[in-house]
Amino acid sequence: MKHLQPQEAWDYLQQHPDALFVDVRMEIESLYVGRPPGVVNVPWYEYPDLTPDGKKFADAVAREASSKAQPVLLICRSGQRTLAAGQALEAAGFAEVINVVHGFEGELDEQFQRSTLSGWRFEGLPWEQM
Repeated sequence: MKHLQPQEAWDYLQQHPDALFVDVRMEIESLYVGRPPGVVNVPWYEYPDLTPDGKKFADAVAREASSKAQPVLLICRSGQRTLAAGQALEAAGFAEVINVVHGFEGELDEQFQRSTLSGWRFEGLPWEQM
């Protein structure tokens, strides 16, 4: 699995428009907190179970991808869920899996708030909110 900082991931997406960009957060997080434009939401886990199923996740991503050779970029809130999700994709045979380091909202600061130190939104990259 490759690891790219948010700006590097944005640049990669501009250079590889064929890449599949997957938001692994729960759908409610993606819609209400915000998300990068063009991202496909495939939750790593969903409410109320909150239990990941690597095979189910990989199968859902495979339905969105043109093939397992298509590059897949993964983003979540802080870059943690994408690590396990990426490992599930690699185990399922995906050839190029990329983790967006620090995710959409980034690390917690001293006041336990996100989007103040790192992350997609902190970097000022394009995003939308419902």
